[in-house]
Amino acid sequence: MPTPPMKIPADAFEVLQNNIEGTLNNGKIIRSTLANYSNQGPYNADWEVEAAVEALHVFGSRWTIEILATLYITGPRRFNEMKNMLSGISSRTLSDKLRFLAEEGLVLRLVTEGPPVKVSYELSPHGMTCGRLLSPLVAHLKVKMGSVQSK
Repeated sequence: MPTPPMKIPADAFEVLQNNIEGTLNNGKIIRSTLANYSNQGPYNADWEVEAAVEALHVFGSRWTIEILATLYITGPRRFNEMKNMLSGISSRTLSDKLRFLAEEGLVLRLVTEGPPVKVSYELSPHGMTCGRLLSPLVAHLKVKMGSVQSK
């Protein structure tokens, strides 16, 4: 856990918790909507699990979520800026992951003509949507771990 924990005013903490709760309620609605169609034709639990695993494959490998979170929190970054923020990642791994995330449509590689030529990375609209969907989960985990606390 990063230290010190972020202390936010009680009213802001309540807004955070209310929005997390809203996300949980939306998750229940989404799950029940899909469940209504899970037992029709070829759409059974096996099909749903396979579709979920396929949909989540991009998030399953090491450094993917860390890179997406970095870009979601900080906005566009150059390669070395990200490398410095992600302690422990090698240059090759970061390069490979950025290429993969660009191929998956989550990250955009922006080249600014020089001299010198500058390359930066930012979330695509799809990547930003994923960031917004993951944000309540991350906020919930930060509260549970004690990284974010009420004053």
